[in-house]
Amino acid sequence: MHLEKTRSLAYRIAKETRERTTMTDAPYIRPDMKAFLDMMAQVNGPKLVDMTLEEARASYIAMHNLADRPARDLAVIRDLSCPGPNGDIPLRLYDAREMRQPGPVVVFYHGGGFVIGDLDTHHALCTEIAALIDLPLVAVHYARAPEAPFPAAILDCEAATRWVAGSPAELGRKASGIITIGDSAGGNATVVVSQMLGQRPAEVPVVLQVPIFPLVADANGSGSMAAFSEGFLLTADTMGFFDAAYGADRADPRGFPILGDHSEAPPTIVVTASLDPIRDSGREYAKALVDAGRDVVFLEMRGVTHSFTNLRQMVPSTQKDLERVIAAMKFMLENPA
Repeated sequence: MHLEKTRSLAYRIAKETRERTTMTDAPYIRPDMKAFLDMMAQVNGPKLVDMTLEEARASYIAMHNLADRPARDLAVIRDLSCPGPNGDIPLRLYDAREMRQPGPVVVFYHGGGFVIGDLDTHHALCTEIAALIDLPLVAVHYARAPEAPFPAAILDCEAATRWVAGSPAELGRKASGIITIGDSAGGNATVVVSQMLGQRPAEVPVVLQVPIFPLVADANGSGSMAAFSEGFLLTADTMGFFDAAYGADRADPRGFPILGDHSEAPPTIVVTASLDPIRDSGREYAKALVDAGRDVVFLEMRGVTHSFTNLRQMVPSTQKDLERVIAAMKFMLENPA
């Protein structure tokens, strides 16, 4: 796909965002986070919006390989697939145990703006989550934009989650409930899939959803986008690039789930990063759940950026952030409403 239109929109959004920036007080940045940002600022090379699609995807893998901790060894790491609306959907099963009694199954949707992530970019993170939560985890590799624009990714995520909820023989585990979880674009999918399964239930319910630095509401014009549009890893330019490539309908809850019904939302842990341009989107969603009277835990990690869950090698303090998320998940599962 020719990406000039994508780049043009990215630059326009970035320019408008920078023009709105009025921040006067320097934000708190953790020392190890600052060291990583300083290192990234010294890297010579094109910005993501100036890369070809193939280069952007390779760059994303390379950054995660550099910044994240090595993957854990688990008893089970196995590639699977399930039927989807437009062909088979690649999946990967992670489990710290070879055999399991019936219980919840975690379904993970990777980040990357619905454009550049895949099973490998989040492999190390998935091994860590599966080990810490001690539950089976199935990672979903949905169809990506621009080859497959909105709502293709969401339809794949929904299909894969319904497949897992049905406890197919290929999975080798009996699901008693589903935990949806994902970062960034995957955080968007986390909420959207939960809403879709609330409208048309799967064989077992969503018992917990964990959107991590999610894009749930339109971030353009927000205070966090103005404050952190440049120099904090995720930029306004990159957000514009993703936005144009994915092409989500701004009036469709499958694109911006803040527009959906929150009255029956499952127990939720909303995780944000204080230095994230889309931070306010997650805050807005947490408030919507509180206003709807739903069971929600809100965790904002101070002094770190978007994608902190994949920076645990280069920003060691973020390992504790991930462990806080897992501790909250265990608390919510052990104390259902």
